[in-house]
Amino acid sequence: MISSRFRPFCSRRQTKVQPVLPNVQPVMHKVQPMLPEYSAPPWCFPKPPHWYCSSTSLQLRRLVTAALVVAAVAVSCFLMYRAAESILLGFNIGSPHLESQEHRLERTLNGAAMDNKTVILTTLNEAWASPNSIVDLFLESFRIGEQTRPFLKNLVLIALDEKAFSRCLLIHPHCFLLTSEGTDFSKEAYFMTPAYLKMMWRRIDFLRSILEMGYSFVFTDADIMWFRNPFPHFHIDADFQIACDRFSGTSDDVRLNIPNGGFNFVRSNNRTIEFYKFWYNSRETYPGLHDQDVLNQIKNSPFIRDIGMKMRFLDTSYFGGFCEPSKDLNQVCTMHANCCLGLHSKLHDLTLLLQDWKTFMSLSPTLKETRHSSWSVPQNCSVESLFDQHSPAGNPEPLMKPKGLEESLDFVNNTM
Repeated sequence: MISSRFRPFCSRRQTKVQPVLPNVQPVMHKVQPMLPEYSAPPWCFPKPPHWYCSSTSLQLRRLVTAALVVAAVAVSCFLMYRAAESILLGFNIGSPHLESQEHRLERTLNGAAMDNKTVILTTLNEAWASPNSIVDLFLESFRIGEQTRPFLKNLVLIALDEKAFSRCLLIHPHCFLLTSEGTDFSKEAYFMTPAYLKMMWRRIDFLRSILEMGYSFVFTDADIMWFRNPFPHFHIDADFQIACDRFSGTSDDVRLNIPNGGFNFVRSNNRTIEFYKFWYNSRETYPGLHDQDVLNQIKNSPFIRDIGMKMRFLDTSYFGGFCEPSKDLNQVCTMHANCCLGLHSKLHDLTLLLQDWKTFMSLSPTLKETRHSSWSVPQNCSVESLFDQHSPAGNPEPLMKPKGLEESLDFVNNTM
């Protein structure tokens, strides 16, 4: 018998049901369709009927399934929106509703800058940014170098075309698309072709704008491998310091040092800004020359002395290259694939260079100090291989090899 205090919660027909009598079942079958699923509290029956449990379970499963579908759609839409936003911000399509190129550059530099507003910059086109190409070796060198991995957060990859920019977004957090109207920088720019010269001078003008924004920078070609922190070896009093194809032994020797524009450290001030303007404008004084050859022409100009800019040349013992390799792996900071023509040759020798470094780093501290470790490169990038190359502009005539050794070295340095 059900207690009287529970009766208000049960229907009259239900209170007459005697669960122990066999004739209750027919009555219940008649009552069942008339009752709502929630009308009978648990105490009205010893056990909830099967139709009550199964219906609730089905509804619960449907609710869970619907919730999962909604969540999946929401996450997919969010990811597609962010991807589209990143790509759109990279393109300078002239819409007033999109961020200007200057604002994008400021935002990118600010996100990568060190506390003293110094950034590390490199430029890439589609040929160098494609998978398993130069940029992958470049980034790997930061990861396997000695205390160089932290510099990745200060590195900005400057893409010269849209495909290079798209690849950058996949592999690195700091990317910027440098647009140039009417010029396609996506393909490999062969040495001294019109496209190569235009790309080099576009770079000089862009670096000047970085200085005007108040950012100092280390510019590095992407075919330069980073093995150690270079900053301790920079000159404290220099405004502009640059790596060399050949180093005379003295950092301020303007006459004999042969600079290489692929690696330099420049402090932002009025002196360096004026110097970069002078350097860029000098392309008209020396037509047909690239930025590095023009620098060789103007490095001893009275203008540089007049503005008071201090120029220093970096020792190849720390900042080496295939022209003049760093001989001591215990000291080397960077190695450049200079004195080398062709993307495939660079890829081959830089891959070997990274393997040489990994082998050196696997040695014990004692062996590193006592064992004379050396590079297995250059191979395809050797000086002799330069004279076997055909003209990059498509001329079937091979490059003419000078007669003497000194003439050969001068030829190499003046064509890199």
